[in-house]
Amino acid sequence: MSSPDTPRLDRRTALKWMLAAAASLTVLNRQAPGATASTPSGKPYGADPELNHDYKPGDLWPLTLSDAQRRTAAALCAAIIPADEHSPSAASVGVHDFIDEWISAPYPDQQRDRQPILDGLAWMDAESDRRFGSKFADLDEKQTSTLCDDLCHEPEARPEFAAAAKFFARSRDLTAGGFYTTPAGMKDLRYIGNLPLAEFKGPPPEVLQKLGLI
Repeated sequence: MSSPDTPRLDRRTALKWMLAAAASLTVLNRQAPGATASTPSGKPYGADPELNHDYKPGDLWPLTLSDAQRRTAAALCAAIIPADEHSPSAASVGVHDFIDEWISAPYPDQQRDRQPILDGLAWMDAESDRRFGSKFADLDEKQTSTLCDDLCHEPEARPEFAAAAKFFARSRDLTAGGFYTTPAGMKDLRYIGNLPLAEFKGPPPEVLQKLGLI
């Protein structure tokens, strides 16, 4: 394991990545063997799912990731949004389960993400093994940061990492979207919507003044 002094990817950096990420993803040019994906076999749930039902991953359609792929996805989620003094990591609240369900869904947008995500997870393991002799999920914190640093800013990625950087950007978007819609993520953002208030005082005067409303 790494020492307490090992650099880590902090949450503010993850948010900056999320805001700077590209809105779309092209298929990776570099593919690892054994990462092909069949067409999702589930059916769309229709226009009116049961909103009072607590759906679990796999309830609506078969999931995609193998146990090994899930380990890699969980490690990547934890690297993108690690635990800190305010909230848990993305992996600890099951964001990799969300990603698995996302790429397994029988809808066009999700199906476009399916093969690139599988190829990217395979690339992460292959590259980790090439550099460090271990799968991505088994790297220590310093090794994880070293690898992610080569991918985290797509415009500046070296040519040999261009395709992997696109995968990383999409994974970052999915991880951030999955995490910040969980109770833990909304708490980390200090979101206070959907809560009863004894009274509503409105925006503070300094905000109204800045907006020119008073």
